[in-house]
Amino acid sequence: MISYLGIGSNLGNREKYIASAIKHLSQDPEIEVLQKSKLLKTEPYGNIYQPSFLNCVIKIETTSSPKQLLKCCMKIENELGRIRKEKWGPRNIDIDILFYNDRILNKPDLIIPHPDLHNREFLLKSLNEIAPDLIHPVLKKKIRKLLQELQ
Repeated sequence: MISYLGIGSNLGNREKYIASAIKHLSQDPEIEVLQKSKLLKTEPYGNIYQPSFLNCVIKIETTSSPKQLLKCCMKIENELGRIRKEKWGPRNIDIDILFYNDRILNKPDLIIPHPDLHNREFLLKSLNEIAPDLIHPVLKKKIRKLLQELQ
């Protein structure tokens, strides 16, 4: 299955945390990293009183289920020292599942596609770089169109 993950960091050595997260993902036998967008420096979203972020999106192929992929991402965040204090608070690493094929999932602990993706310009820019023709399975629009509409 093809999946897209958003990776961000706004504490410590942001580039190192993102690179470490991608390395950990690539070492999982059920994940192959296929593509990576360039790093974007972005202002915080939600809680704006914190340092700026570096973000990117990666395209992966995985044999993991969405739930297994979420567990893998959370395990990597924990291994890299992520501490969850507040929603949208500062963090050294954040790995979000943006899309999992064209699957639509709405569970208490996992919503796919990412529920606020279409409002986050940095995610749309990164997705547009590597998958402009990807169609959002809920909104039924290509990534490039969602980005145009947001801008």
